Amino acid sequence: MTDTGVAPAPARVEARGWGWRHAGRSRWALRGVDLAIGPGERVLLLGASGSGKSTLLRGIAGVLGDEEDGEAAGSLRVDGLDPHAARGRAGMVLQDPDAQVVLARVGDDVAFGCENLGVPREEIWRRVPEALAAVGLDLALDRSTSALSGGQKQRLALAGALAMRPGLLLLDEPTANLDPDGVVEVRDAVVRAARESGATLVVVEHRVDVWAPHVDRVVVLGSGGEVVADGRPDDVFRGHAVALTEAGVWVPGVAPTVPRTPVAAPAEDLLVADRLAVGRRPFGAREPVVVADGLSAVVRSGRALAITGPNGVGKSTLALTLAGLLEPAAGVLSATAALAGEEPDRRRRRRAPAAGGAPRTWSSRDLLTRIGMVFQSPEHQLLASTVRAELAVGPRALGLDAAAVAARVEPLLERLGLARLAAVNPFTLSGGEKRRLTVAAMLASRPRMLVLDEPTYGQDARTWRELASLLDQVRADGAAVVCVTHDRPLVAALADDVLDLGAPDAGVRDARAEALR
Repeated sequence: MTDTGVAPAPARVEARGWGWRHAGRSRWALRGVDLAIGPGERVLLLGASGSGKSTLLRGIAGVLGDEEDGEAAGSLRVDGLDPHAARGRAGMVLQDPDAQVVLARVGDDVAFGCENLGVPREEIWRRVPEALAAVGLDLALDRSTSALSGGQKQRLALAGALAMRPGLLLLDEPTANLDPDGVVEVRDAVVRAARESGATLVVVEHRVDVWAPHVDRVVVLGSGGEVVADGRPDDVFRGHAVALTEAGVWVPGVAPTVPRTPVAAPAEDLLVADRLAVGRRPFGAREPVVVADGLSAVVRSGRALAITGPNGVGKSTLALTLAGLLEPAAGVLSATAALAGEEPDRRRRRRAPAAGGAPRTWSSRDLLTRIGMVFQSPEHQLLASTVRAELAVGPRALGLDAAAVAARVEPLLERLGLARLAAVNPFTLSGGEKRRLTVAAMLASRPRMLVLDEPTYGQDARTWRELASLLDQVRADGAAVVCVTHDRPLVAALADDVLDLGAPDAGVRDARAEALR
């Protein structure tokens, strides 16, 4: 297939009684989907976490696989063809940006899709910088993709899709890891590209208010994957507001609320950072590349610290450093005796790590009940073959017996809506389900300090409230909670203190005091 640089005609999508069941699952991800999307339409696809939105997008893109990967029912067509036969018509941005980074350098990665479509070399390298500029990714073409933040990788994946100039653009949570300014910038780039090319656009996104004014149509999937609402945005949100809210769909103007639980005991200092510098050491390098410095903060029991700021300023690197997974590049990071002290629930009592040092010097067993970490990409910490076994990894490492393990695991399965998925392979879950699983797995070890990187990523309104309430309860019970987040409602609901890495002084401010002023 050779491309002359002319944008292809917009695609038509049609589903008739379509469904998909992943291999090894008894429950269908979707079933009975009847949906027609006309050429050039801009559609916002909504539904509760786990309702099958991502599966539908993958089906349209023709990347679900064959009968070894699952079972299909009904009919799904792109321009009258089986989606597998129409590959190249669609440009897709996956929910997990790490899964879409292919090549080692930024420019090559953006060019990859165009090369597969047979676009002439000169045309490719005209498109690549245009696509990077469109998504606000101001990076050298030879920049290493492994050095990018999660938000930058998300922009990179979108640039690659835009460079292909597809007739059908499929976006799965395209702004989930972006800072607020980046959300608007990327949204505008997508809308502009769709308008200029005429491409058909289907967006899965929980940031409904960001996209609703810019789409022609909203389609809502029910818990069984069926279409429960379909129409103009205003008609859908006004006519189904109560039902959608109860189902967990984010509705514009309906703000989430989380009642604050009073803390059980006075706050204690657990971890102190003074003029801290953080960075990562590239493979083969002797010194780390510093991404943020001059940071001072205190992590306290019974309080929640939100780490905010634009993409690429070092938030995730700071989180990994606080959690003891990266060595400080400079400055002081010191654990107090309150954090380093001996834990009472161990089968074999061992000498506690010394207070005054950085958690990076502790063993993984020492960290287990002291500092729990939830990575930005859930796939990076999944270990077991079932959801229930994943939750049991930490408690079993602590030497708890079967009854004690179950006492920790079963309530978390129920509370976070994972009970029906207990026997499922974690890697087959939706993005939102994987996020809840990794949060639950960390909580099962009951650490004194929790570090979470984008904990509400991919959540519907209902699971967002449950996650936020659970973290607030853990805080009230005396744990320290540290959240890296772009989620402003989460900061408003949960944070006692805020460390904004995008601010000139990068200082900690009291979020509760500011809220009361």
